[in-house]
Amino acid sequence: MTTEAQHHHPLYRPLVVPLTTPGGAGPERPGPARPGPARTGRSGPVRTAARAPRSEPAPPRLAPDRLRNTIVAGAGAVALCWGLQVRPSARLDALFASGAHLTGLLAGYGVLVMLLLMARVPAVEHGVGADRLARWHSRGGRHVLGLVAAHGLLALCGYAVHTGTDLVSAVRGLLGYPWIAAACAGSVLFAAVGVSSARAARGRVRHETWRGLHLLSHLAAALGFVHQLAGPDLAGGVLTRWVWSMAHATVGVLLVWYRIVVPLRLALRHDLRVAEVRDEGPDVVSVVVRGRGVASLRAEPGQFFRWRFLRPGLWSTALPFSLSAPVRDDTLRITVKALGDHTRRMRRLRPGTRVLATGPFGALTAHRRTRRKVLLLAGGVGITPLRALFETLPGGPGDLTLLYRASDAGGLVLRDELEAIASERRAALHYLLGASDDSFDPLAPRALRDLVPDLAAHDVYLCGPPGMARAATASLIRAGVPAHRIHSEDFSHD
Repeated sequence: MTTEAQHHHPLYRPLVVPLTTPGGAGPERPGPARPGPARTGRSGPVRTAARAPRSEPAPPRLAPDRLRNTIVAGAGAVALCWGLQVRPSARLDALFASGAHLTGLLAGYGVLVMLLLMARVPAVEHGVGADRLARWHSRGGRHVLGLVAAHGLLALCGYAVHTGTDLVSAVRGLLGYPWIAAACAGSVLFAAVGVSSARAARGRVRHETWRGLHLLSHLAAALGFVHQLAGPDLAGGVLTRWVWSMAHATVGVLLVWYRIVVPLRLALRHDLRVAEVRDEGPDVVSVVVRGRGVASLRAEPGQFFRWRFLRPGLWSTALPFSLSAPVRDDTLRITVKALGDHTRRMRRLRPGTRVLATGPFGALTAHRRTRRKVLLLAGGVGITPLRALFETLPGGPGDLTLLYRASDAGGLVLRDELEAIASERRAALHYLLGASDDSFDPLAPRALRDLVPDLAAHDVYLCGPPGMARAATASLIRAGVPAHRIHSEDFSHD
């Protein structure tokens, strides 16, 4: 469908704010920041200047490839440890036992990796990105469950062959060992976590229940550790036991430090409290949080915090919400759409409510930019991190384009602020309106190229519902944008 036809489509508004100004030629690098006057939107003052880079040193970031290679190397070291202590034998029970030892060690190592990925270590979260960590955790969890099942089955078969009994009698015999009973209890807990995380079950399980089961995975890991210390898997000597114990202790300290101590320390240091709750539209509110010395958190536009509001119905769960505006005047702002019990209760927050916030996290920042021209592509409430980037990413006229996908005009969040920013920065702002099942797809490759003719020369920042994000990513790649220049984060696995 041509651009002219798009203009006459009943559900599609291709350019609500005609602010596109061609950018000048130049090297493919971010342009200079341009100061501009403040404008006022429905949610307060909007400073539309692109801010100059901060002078503080950048936070440490661990590259995804380096973390992946380290995890693989660790698995190789575990396999080597098993190989050094295995005693070759052609006996069937010995073969079963050797397989059980290898799968048990790899399962234990896998559990440590899964816990480390979710320990919220800043260097890991900043460098790898929360969405990639969640995908690795989800995929790795399935492998760990497979290793746990294989370990149990091989150990059972080995014991049955060794004692000359059937499998039922072997089960009774093995459960007589306390460290075997601990392993079985841990395995049941891991299985419950896996079932609740399956795609078919996740939508039917309340988030609080899912969180509670995941907390039990820490108990399952502890039971597995007891099983391995008491059982034959670490019978290789004192050094092996010491290294294994230190690895577990290190991960345990990281979990306690970054998931418990750091949030409490930040709460005491910054005294974060709700300052205001503003209606932004149907089922959408902005929550303004104020504290002391908030700038020292070094939160960047595009990042998120995990928020815990200390009031009944909200204190038990910490959920990730992106900043919807740059940090200024010791305030943080998030914009939330009511999608469940937790988010619906946020409309009833009162000023003065104490807040525990962990972060900042996320890699959807200016740090990932590689090109002078940038396309920001948002869907629904996914506009929140991109709105902050739209205001702050350095660039001249024509360097920034924002495409905002929504079912209708009522679904456009922070619209006044977006239009104020676009006007001051002379950036392109397009609203892509229409139902997801409509015959015309505004995110199709040809439609994207019509709106952004030099699309392949852009970096793309993408945030929206999982289905929209997957479809948009596929369309962008077909339109010529390299996958490594499509930057996104998805909290659906969190």
